[in-house]
Amino acid sequence: MRAVQVTSLDGPRALQVGDVPEPARAEDQVLVQVHRAGVAYPDVLLSRGEYQFKPELPFVLGAEVSGVVLEAPSGSSLTPGQHVAAFPAFGGFAERVALPEAMVFPLPDGLSLEDAAALPMNYLTCVFALLRRGRLAAGETVLVHGASGGIGTAAIQVAKASGASVVAVVSTQAKRAVAQDAGADHVILADGFRDAVKELTSGRGVDIVVDPVGGDRFTDSLRSLAPEGRLLVIGFTGGEIPTVKVNRLLHNNTEVIGVGWGAFWLPQPQVLAGQWQQLMRLWDGGGIKPVVGGTYELDQVGEALTDLDERRAQGKVLLRVTD
Repeated sequence: MRAVQVTSLDGPRALQVGDVPEPARAEDQVLVQVHRAGVAYPDVLLSRGEYQFKPELPFVLGAEVSGVVLEAPSGSSLTPGQHVAAFPAFGGFAERVALPEAMVFPLPDGLSLEDAAALPMNYLTCVFALLRRGRLAAGETVLVHGASGGIGTAAIQVAKASGASVVAVVSTQAKRAVAQDAGADHVILADGFRDAVKELTSGRGVDIVVDPVGGDRFTDSLRSLAPEGRLLVIGFTGGEIPTVKVNRLLHNNTEVIGVGWGAFWLPQPQVLAGQWQQLMRLWDGGGIKPVVGGTYELDQVGEALTDLDERRAQGKVLLRVTD
């Protein structure tokens, strides 16, 4: 089968697309024919050996997919021919992938394979971030950095579907439309966002900041929090890992909260099904519609990851694996 392999840690442009052996399904695994695969920032880091997990070379990239069940374990609730999303963590940029049933999620009627491939990484991260770690309540206000990207658009929709008001932060005027299409109530530029937040909230600040960017926005994000506000640290696409002077947290009883979704579910993969059900309840309400910024062919995987790495991608990036 065709697959995308990391054979050296030289970044997205060094990825190899070619034939590899088909996966051998263990008795307790599900074999999925991959139709679409989601591209995420950890894929970029893995291609350079900069992610916290460091698989032995060579390995097949790809954490999230959608497709059709080919084989399932005896007694499984899944059946051949069923449409699913799946989170293999590795091996998804391939025509077939085998993975534990706990990481395979049946699709409801009306959820397309294209939309489904955009859900596992970003949307389950945001469900965990906002609903569990952030304790989001209906009526609160959420500020989302990097709002035109995959995590950003997912955070906007999870927050809105949960009854929150959303202020989206984008780096350029050209990215405004993406955040608006995702459902943001207000879209502001990163340059001067603190003053804009103050004006929009009549000086109160926001209840939650979703920060997948890091870098030099961090301090002003803290200053943009309302009393008892929470800043959710999701990642550092801006490159720099910021630090916090903890005395700032005393002034308004604010919190900086780490969001390590992978660290949460890896020891207990059975929790993924419950998170997926949470997400599907939000989807049932009509508020979840992934913003797909581009679909690339498998041979274009280097271009797809480079666009993500250099922050040209808007919305969620997908790979077309099979039709």
